[in-house]
Amino acid sequence: MRILEVPATVHRGSWFPGRIVGGAALVVGPVVWFAGLLIRYLAVDHSTSDVEPLAAVAELAAYVRNPGLMTAGYALFAAGAILMMLALVTLGRLAAGRCPRLATAGAVFVVVGICARVYYSGVDHTAFQLVERLGVEAATQLVRDAYVPISYGPLRIPVIIVVFYYLGLALLAIAAIRSGTVGVVRGVVVFAAGLWMGVLKEAHVHELVILGLLVATLAPLGVRMLRSAEIDPVDRPWRVSWL
Repeated sequence: MRILEVPATVHRGSWFPGRIVGGAALVVGPVVWFAGLLIRYLAVDHSTSDVEPLAAVAELAAYVRNPGLMTAGYALFAAGAILMMLALVTLGRLAAGRCPRLATAGAVFVVVGICARVYYSGVDHTAFQLVERLGVEAATQLVRDAYVPISYGPLRIPVIIVVFYYLGLALLAIAAIRSGTVGVVRGVVVFAAGLWMGVLKEAHVHELVILGLLVATLAPLGVRMLRSAEIDPVDRPWRVSWL
């Protein structure tokens, strides 16, 4: 069995983001991301979701009812996305020992794509501040009228780099499976956990389930990395495999 090691030309502690930070991100990142989405889900009145097709309206109404809870949920979700960038780069580093090209391309695309989440987080916060200053009705109307341009972003750069995000997740998942870093099922979870991007998007139960599976997928890798500088890939047959 081959051992997944940092190349001899690179010192073990010099790769980005490093064993300690990378291992911690694999453990903490998906947990924080899940917590943020869960708080957002609990803060929204889902009984009105079928009445209003634009999820942003329900999100702004939820902010009026409980601004502290919504702010905490969106803040944790944004922090989780940033931590997930470090976690996914670390996953790419683990997979690069046997599948360097796919892992490198996937990690690069994911980093570029997560910038879109940071942009959307800023737009979400701005919308909440409009509620504070203009009132929920005026703020909602503004968001309705400008939803497409603020979702696409300046010169449509945010919506374009979203494509890189999902492409990067696909490449990273394939690299992780092919390298033996994760099994087929856990690789699929990595890709599925990308979730949809956009302005004031509603949290769904199935997304919570996916992020819960992501915690179970990445946290064990993070724990193993924190305990040891080396992780043994497994030669798996091409079948459904969780481990």
